[in-house]
Amino acid sequence: MMDKFIPPASSGEAGNDHVTELTAAGVPPEMHEWLGGYGVGRLNVKMGITFLEMSAGRMVATMPVEGNEQVAGILHGGAHLVLAETLGSFAAGLHAGPGRQALGIEISATHHRSIASGTVTGTATALHLGRTLTTHEVVMTDDDGRRLSTARITNLIRDTGN
Repeated sequence: MMDKFIPPASSGEAGNDHVTELTAAGVPPEMHEWLGGYGVGRLNVKMGITFLEMSAGRMVATMPVEGNEQVAGILHGGAHLVLAETLGSFAAGLHAGPGRQALGIEISATHHRSIASGTVTGTATALHLGRTLTTHEVVMTDDDGRRLSTARITNLIRDTGN
């Protein structure tokens, strides 16, 4: 199994801003400043998550099945949840805006069918975008558009003190 992790720039490099990681993950250039100090996260890089759409109300990303299987050769249920939490938390973070952060406080999923190869697409749709809480439904589908799982994630929005 190959490690898909792209290590962050060393502290001696210009700005340590993760531009290579953000670009490889499909993050649009206009969002690089928002994530520049953090990147997209090591787990997301390792799992091969690539963003297609990014907004507070709708966030879409893909993830390969290859490298994310359980021992039975199908996509690991936890991989579904990683994709769901990534989408819901990034969308909540965009909604929160500068000086605030989103913290996941609840996530659940129902698995409808398995997948052994190909690509999973996750689509997070906002159910509630409030001042202190956000809730997103995340639907994972296969290459043929069949629903694989449905997740729901709630994030707490709080001030960072900055």
